[in-house]
Amino acid sequence: MGTIRIGGLIVAAVTAALGCVMTPPKHAVDYARSPTLPTAPPDPADNPTTSEKAALGKQLFFDRRLSGDGSMACQGCHYRHLGWTDGLPLSRKVGGGMNTRHTPSVYNTGYYTAWYWDGRAKTLEGQITAAWKAQIGADPAKAAATLAEVPGYRAEFEKVFGVPPNADNVAKALAAFLRTLNSGESPWDRYIAGDRTAVSAEAIAGGELFSGKAGCAACHTPPLYSDSTFHNIGLEAGKPSPDPGRYAVTKDPKDMSAFKTPSLRSVGISGPYFHDGSVDSLEAAVRYMASGGKPGTARSELLVDRRLSDREVAQLVAFLNALTSDERFVAPALP
Repeated sequence: MGTIRIGGLIVAAVTAALGCVMTPPKHAVDYARSPTLPTAPPDPADNPTTSEKAALGKQLFFDRRLSGDGSMACQGCHYRHLGWTDGLPLSRKVGGGMNTRHTPSVYNTGYYTAWYWDGRAKTLEGQITAAWKAQIGADPAKAAATLAEVPGYRAEFEKVFGVPPNADNVAKALAAFLRTLNSGESPWDRYIAGDRTAVSAEAIAGGELFSGKAGCAACHTPPLYSDSTFHNIGLEAGKPSPDPGRYAVTKDPKDMSAFKTPSLRSVGISGPYFHDGSVDSLEAAVRYMASGGKPGTARSELLVDRRLSDREVAQLVAFLNALTSDERFVAPALP
Protein backbone atom coordinates (compact mmCIF):
# COMPACT_ATOMS: atom_id res chain seq x y z
CA MET A 1 0.00 0.00 0.00
CA GLY A 2 1.46 3.34 -1.11
CA THR A 3 1.48 6.44 1.05
CA ILE A 4 -0.30 9.48 -0.45
CA ARG A 5 2.03 12.37 -1.26
CA ILE A 6 0.11 15.35 -2.61
CA GLY A 7 0.55 19.12 -2.42
CA GLY A 8 3.36 21.53 -1.61
CA LEU A 9 2.50 23.15 1.71
CA ILE A 10 5.12 21.75 4.07
CA VAL A 11 6.15 25.21 5.29
CA ALA A 12 2.63 25.89 6.57
CA ALA A 13 2.48 22.47 8.18
CA VAL A 14 5.75 23.05 10.03
CA THR A 15 4.60 26.51 11.08
CA ALA A 16 1.37 25.17 12.51
CA ALA A 17 3.16 22.33 14.28
CA LEU A 18 5.50 24.80 15.96
CA GLY A 19 2.58 26.98 17.00
CA CYS A 20 4.14 30.06 15.45
CA VAL A 21 3.19 32.60 12.82
CA MET A 22 5.48 33.19 9.86
CA THR A 23 6.81 36.69 9.38
CA PRO A 24 5.33 37.83 6.08
CA PRO A 25 7.90 38.35 3.34
CA LYS A 26 8.49 41.62 1.58
CA HIS A 27 6.98 40.28 -1.63
CA ALA A 28 4.53 37.42 -2.06
CA VAL A 29 6.16 36.44 -5.32
CA ASP A 30 9.59 36.14 -3.68
CA TYR A 31 8.15 34.02 -0.90
CA ALA A 32 6.32 31.80 -3.34
CA ARG A 33 9.55 31.11 -5.19
CA SER A 34 11.25 29.83 -2.03
CA PRO A 35 11.60 26.05 -1.94
CA THR A 36 8.86 23.94 -0.40
CA LEU A 37 8.90 20.19 -0.26
CA PRO A 38 6.15 18.35 -2.16
CA THR A 39 4.63 16.41 0.68
CA ALA A 40 1.31 15.46 2.18
CA PRO A 41 -0.09 16.74 5.46
CA PRO A 42 1.31 14.99 8.53
CA ASP A 43 -0.49 11.79 9.54
CA PRO A 44 -1.24 10.78 13.13
CA ALA A 45 0.67 7.72 14.23
CA ASP A 46 -2.51 5.65 14.52
CA ASN A 47 -3.88 6.59 11.09
CA PRO A 48 -1.27 6.61 8.31
CA THR A 49 -2.74 7.64 4.97
CA THR A 50 -2.67 5.03 2.23
CA SER A 51 -4.17 5.12 -1.24
CA GLU A 52 -6.60 2.30 -0.38
CA LYS A 53 -7.74 3.97 2.82
CA ALA A 54 -8.21 7.33 1.10
CA ALA A 55 -10.23 5.70 -1.69
CA LEU A 56 -12.47 4.07 0.89
CA GLY A 57 -12.90 7.39 2.68
CA LYS A 58 -13.80 9.03 -0.62
CA GLN A 59 -16.69 6.60 -1.08
CA LEU A 60 -17.86 7.18 2.48
CA PHE A 61 -17.73 10.96 2.04
CA PHE A 62 -20.31 10.72 -0.76
CA ASP A 63 -22.54 8.07 0.87
CA ARG A 64 -25.83 9.19 2.47
CA ARG A 65 -26.03 5.92 4.37
CA LEU A 66 -23.69 7.47 6.93
CA SER A 67 -26.40 9.87 8.11
CA GLY A 68 -29.04 9.22 10.72
CA ASP A 69 -31.94 9.17 8.25
CA GLY A 70 -30.10 8.27 5.05
CA SER A 71 -30.73 11.69 3.52
CA MET A 72 -27.37 13.44 3.65
CA ALA A 73 -23.73 12.60 3.00
CA CYS A 74 -20.71 14.54 4.23
CA GLN A 75 -20.58 15.89 0.69
CA GLY A 76 -23.96 17.56 1.34
CA CYS A 77 -22.04 20.47 2.89
CA HIS A 78 -18.85 20.22 0.83
CA TYR A 79 -18.98 20.43 -2.96
CA ARG A 80 -15.86 20.42 -5.12
CA HIS A 81 -17.18 23.11 -7.52
CA LEU A 82 -17.81 25.38 -4.52
CA GLY A 83 -14.30 24.97 -3.13
CA TRP A 84 -15.51 22.15 -0.86
CA THR A 85 -18.11 24.41 0.80
CA ASP A 86 -21.89 24.56 0.24
CA GLY A 87 -22.46 28.09 -1.07
CA LEU A 88 -24.84 28.93 1.79
CA PRO A 89 -24.40 31.64 4.45
CA LEU A 90 -25.01 29.08 7.22
CA SER A 91 -24.77 25.32 6.95
CA ARG A 92 -27.76 22.99 7.16
CA LYS A 93 -28.15 19.88 9.29
CA VAL A 94 -30.05 16.68 8.72
CA GLY A 95 -33.67 17.37 9.59
CA GLY A 96 -33.62 20.98 8.40
CA GLY A 97 -31.89 22.63 11.35
CA MET A 98 -29.36 25.37 10.73
CA ASN A 99 -25.94 25.97 12.20
CA THR A 100 -24.85 29.42 13.33
CA ARG A 101 -21.68 29.44 11.20
CA HIS A 102 -20.70 29.16 7.56
CA THR A 103 -19.44 25.82 6.25
CA PRO A 104 -15.63 25.97 6.12
CA SER A 105 -13.78 24.51 3.17
CA VAL A 106 -12.14 21.12 3.65
CA TYR A 107 -9.34 21.99 1.24
CA ASN A 108 -5.98 21.56 2.99
CA THR A 109 -7.69 20.62 6.24
CA GLY A 110 -4.95 18.10 7.03
CA TYR A 111 -2.47 20.93 7.61
CA TYR A 112 -4.33 22.42 10.57
CA THR A 113 -3.71 21.63 14.22
CA ALA A 114 -7.20 22.64 15.41
CA TRP A 115 -10.53 22.35 13.62
CA TYR A 116 -13.84 24.23 13.45
CA TRP A 117 -14.01 28.02 13.33
CA ASP A 118 -13.28 28.12 17.07
CA GLY A 119 -10.62 25.37 17.05
CA ARG A 120 -12.43 23.17 19.55
CA ALA A 121 -11.56 19.89 17.82
CA LYS A 122 -8.00 18.73 18.47
CA THR A 123 -7.79 16.06 15.78
CA LEU A 124 -9.24 15.73 12.30
CA GLU A 125 -10.65 12.34 13.23
CA GLY A 126 -12.35 13.91 16.26
CA GLN A 127 -13.81 16.70 14.14
CA ILE A 128 -15.18 14.15 11.69
CA THR A 129 -16.83 12.14 14.45
CA ALA A 130 -18.40 15.27 15.94
CA ALA A 131 -19.80 16.35 12.56
CA TRP A 132 -20.98 12.80 11.89
CA LYS A 133 -23.12 13.03 15.01
CA ALA A 134 -24.24 16.66 14.96
CA GLN A 135 -24.30 17.62 11.29
CA ILE A 136 -25.70 14.51 9.65
CA GLY A 137 -27.50 13.23 12.75
CA ALA A 138 -25.98 9.78 13.04
CA ASP A 139 -25.23 7.33 15.78
CA PRO A 140 -21.78 6.28 14.50
CA ALA A 141 -22.07 2.73 15.82
CA LYS A 142 -25.43 2.22 14.11
CA ALA A 143 -24.26 3.80 10.87
CA ALA A 144 -21.17 1.59 10.85
CA ALA A 145 -23.37 -1.47 11.37
CA THR A 146 -25.42 -0.42 8.34
CA LEU A 147 -22.23 -0.19 6.28
CA ALA A 148 -21.16 -3.62 7.49
CA GLU A 149 -24.26 -5.08 5.82
CA VAL A 150 -23.00 -3.86 2.43
CA PRO A 151 -20.74 -6.62 1.01
CA GLY A 152 -18.53 -4.18 -0.91
CA TYR A 153 -17.87 -2.04 2.16
CA ARG A 154 -17.31 -5.02 4.43
CA ALA A 155 -14.71 -6.42 2.03
CA GLU A 156 -12.90 -3.06 1.72
CA PHE A 157 -12.80 -2.47 5.48
CA GLU A 158 -11.45 -5.98 6.01
CA LYS A 159 -8.78 -5.26 3.40
CA VAL A 160 -7.77 -1.84 4.76
CA PHE A 161 -8.28 -2.25 8.51
CA GLY A 162 -8.52 -6.02 9.02
CA VAL A 163 -11.94 -5.65 10.67
CA PRO A 164 -15.50 -4.73 9.60
CA PRO A 165 -16.70 -1.10 9.68
CA ASN A 166 -16.91 0.52 13.11
CA ALA A 167 -17.20 4.06 14.44
CA ASP A 168 -13.44 4.43 14.77
CA ASN A 169 -12.27 3.16 11.40
CA VAL A 170 -15.00 4.97 9.43
CA ALA A 171 -13.72 8.27 10.87
CA LYS A 172 -10.14 7.25 10.08
CA ALA A 173 -10.99 6.45 6.46
CA LEU A 174 -12.78 9.78 6.04
CA ALA A 175 -9.80 11.61 7.55
CA ALA A 176 -7.44 9.84 5.15
CA PHE A 177 -9.52 11.05 2.22
CA LEU A 178 -9.66 14.63 3.51
CA ARG A 179 -5.87 14.67 3.85
CA THR A 180 -5.68 14.21 0.07
CA LEU A 181 -7.80 17.30 -0.73
CA ASN A 182 -4.92 19.71 -1.14
CA SER A 183 -5.28 22.68 -3.46
CA GLY A 184 -1.83 23.10 -4.93
CA GLU A 185 -2.86 23.22 -8.58
CA SER A 186 -3.94 26.80 -9.20
CA PRO A 187 -2.89 29.31 -11.87
CA TRP A 188 -0.82 31.11 -9.23
CA ASP A 189 1.05 27.91 -8.41
CA ARG A 190 1.85 27.48 -12.10
CA TYR A 191 2.98 31.10 -12.27
CA ILE A 192 5.43 30.77 -9.39
CA ALA A 193 6.67 27.50 -10.89
CA GLY A 194 7.75 29.45 -13.96
CA ASP A 195 4.73 29.70 -16.27
CA ARG A 196 4.58 33.45 -16.88
CA THR A 197 1.39 33.08 -18.94
CA ALA A 198 -0.61 31.46 -16.14
CA VAL A 199 -1.98 34.67 -14.57
CA SER A 200 -2.80 38.22 -15.59
CA ALA A 201 -0.78 41.35 -14.91
CA GLU A 202 -3.59 42.40 -12.56
CA ALA A 203 -3.14 39.22 -10.52
CA ILE A 204 0.63 39.76 -10.32
CA ALA A 205 0.06 43.31 -9.06
CA GLY A 206 -2.45 41.91 -6.58
CA GLY A 207 0.15 39.44 -5.31
CA GLU A 208 2.49 42.33 -4.57
CA LEU A 209 -0.27 44.19 -2.75
CA PHE A 210 -1.17 41.06 -0.81
CA SER A 211 2.12 40.98 1.08
CA GLY A 212 2.89 44.68 0.76
CA LYS A 213 0.53 47.60 1.12
CA ALA A 214 -2.60 45.53 1.80
CA GLY A 215 -0.91 43.56 4.60
CA CYS A 216 -2.95 40.41 3.93
CA ALA A 217 -0.01 38.03 4.40
CA ALA A 218 0.28 38.97 8.07
CA CYS A 219 -2.56 36.52 8.71
CA HIS A 220 -3.01 34.74 5.38
CA THR A 221 0.53 33.43 5.21
CA PRO A 222 1.57 31.58 2.02
CA PRO A 223 1.66 28.83 0.97
CA LEU A 224 -1.40 27.76 3.00
CA TYR A 225 -2.64 31.37 3.06
CA SER A 226 -3.58 31.04 6.73
CA ASP A 227 -1.64 31.52 9.96
CA SER A 228 -3.69 28.77 11.69
CA THR A 229 -4.52 31.14 14.53
CA PHE A 230 -7.58 33.13 15.62
CA HIS A 231 -8.55 36.77 15.14
CA ASN A 232 -11.49 39.04 15.91
CA ILE A 233 -12.34 41.03 12.78
CA GLY A 234 -15.28 42.89 14.29
CA LEU A 235 -18.18 41.10 12.63
CA GLU A 236 -19.95 40.17 15.88
CA ALA A 237 -20.20 43.77 17.11
CA GLY A 238 -23.78 44.95 17.48
CA LYS A 239 -25.38 41.50 17.24
CA PRO A 240 -28.02 40.71 19.91
CA SER A 241 -26.18 37.50 20.83
CA PRO A 242 -22.57 37.77 19.65
CA ASP A 243 -20.82 34.51 18.81
CA PRO A 244 -18.04 34.09 21.40
CA GLY A 245 -15.84 32.23 18.92
CA ARG A 246 -12.54 31.02 20.34
CA TYR A 247 -13.45 32.34 23.78
CA ALA A 248 -15.93 29.47 24.23
CA VAL A 249 -12.94 27.11 24.06
CA THR A 250 -10.23 29.00 25.95
CA LYS A 251 -12.25 31.29 28.28
CA ASP A 252 -9.55 33.87 27.64
CA PRO A 253 -11.10 37.35 27.20
CA LYS A 254 -8.66 38.19 24.40
CA ASP A 255 -10.25 35.40 22.35
CA MET A 256 -13.76 36.85 22.47
CA SER A 257 -15.33 36.61 19.00
CA ALA A 258 -12.03 35.47 17.47
CA PHE A 259 -12.23 32.92 14.68
CA LYS A 260 -9.69 30.82 12.80
CA THR A 261 -8.06 32.46 9.82
CA PRO A 262 -9.46 30.61 6.79
CA SER A 263 -7.17 29.55 3.98
CA LEU A 264 -7.60 31.72 0.90
CA ARG A 265 -6.93 28.89 -1.50
CA SER A 266 -9.95 28.57 -3.82
CA VAL A 267 -11.57 31.49 -1.99
CA GLY A 268 -12.87 32.76 -5.32
CA ILE A 269 -15.43 29.93 -5.51
CA SER A 270 -16.18 29.39 -1.81
CA GLY A 271 -18.41 32.35 -0.94
CA PRO A 272 -20.27 33.69 0.91
CA TYR A 273 -17.51 34.80 3.23
CA PHE A 274 -16.44 34.92 6.88
CA HIS A 275 -17.52 32.70 9.76
CA ASP A 276 -21.09 34.02 9.64
CA GLY A 277 -21.46 33.99 5.86
CA SER A 278 -22.45 37.63 6.04
CA VAL A 279 -20.67 38.91 2.91
CA ASP A 280 -21.79 37.71 -0.51
CA SER A 281 -18.97 38.74 -2.84
CA LEU A 282 -15.20 38.39 -2.77
CA GLU A 283 -14.81 42.06 -3.65
CA ALA A 284 -16.97 43.07 -0.66
CA ALA A 285 -14.95 40.79 1.61
CA VAL A 286 -11.70 42.37 0.41
CA ARG A 287 -13.10 45.85 0.91
CA TYR A 288 -14.21 45.00 4.45
CA MET A 289 -10.81 43.67 5.46
CA ALA A 290 -8.81 46.37 3.65
CA SER A 291 -10.87 49.14 5.27
CA GLY A 292 -10.09 47.89 8.78
CA GLY A 293 -13.49 46.42 9.57
CA LYS A 294 -16.24 48.10 11.56
CA PRO A 295 -15.07 51.37 13.13
CA GLY A 296 -15.11 51.46 16.91
CA THR A 297 -15.31 47.69 17.40
CA ALA A 298 -12.96 45.43 19.32
CA ARG A 299 -10.87 43.70 16.68
CA SER A 300 -7.36 42.57 15.84
CA GLU A 301 -4.73 45.30 15.80
CA LEU A 302 -3.63 43.92 12.44
CA LEU A 303 -6.91 45.08 10.92
CA VAL A 304 -6.40 48.69 9.87
CA ASP A 305 -7.52 50.86 6.98
CA ARG A 306 -5.08 50.18 4.15
CA ARG A 307 -6.49 53.03 1.99
CA LEU A 308 -6.70 50.98 -1.15
CA SER A 309 -7.99 52.40 -4.41
CA ASP A 310 -10.71 50.69 -6.43
CA ARG A 311 -8.00 49.54 -8.85
CA GLU A 312 -5.99 47.99 -6.02
CA VAL A 313 -9.06 46.19 -4.67
CA ALA A 314 -9.66 44.78 -8.16
CA GLN A 315 -6.03 43.65 -8.36
CA LEU A 316 -6.31 41.85 -5.03
CA VAL A 317 -9.46 40.10 -6.21
CA ALA A 318 -7.65 39.04 -9.40
CA PHE A 319 -4.82 37.59 -7.30
CA LEU A 320 -7.22 35.73 -5.01
CA ASN A 321 -9.09 34.28 -7.97
CA ALA A 322 -5.74 33.01 -9.28
CA LEU A 323 -5.54 30.83 -6.15
CA THR A 324 -8.49 28.73 -7.34
CA SER A 325 -7.40 25.12 -7.59
CA ASP A 326 -8.32 23.38 -10.84
CA GLU A 327 -7.22 19.81 -10.31
CA ARG A 328 -9.44 17.10 -11.82
CA PHE A 329 -11.83 15.40 -9.41
CA VAL A 330 -14.15 12.49 -10.14
CA ALA A 331 -16.87 11.42 -7.71
CA PRO A 332 -16.65 7.77 -6.66
CA ALA A 333 -18.95 4.87 -7.46
CA LEU A 334 -20.56 3.52 -4.28
CA PRO A 335 -20.90 -0.16 -3.33
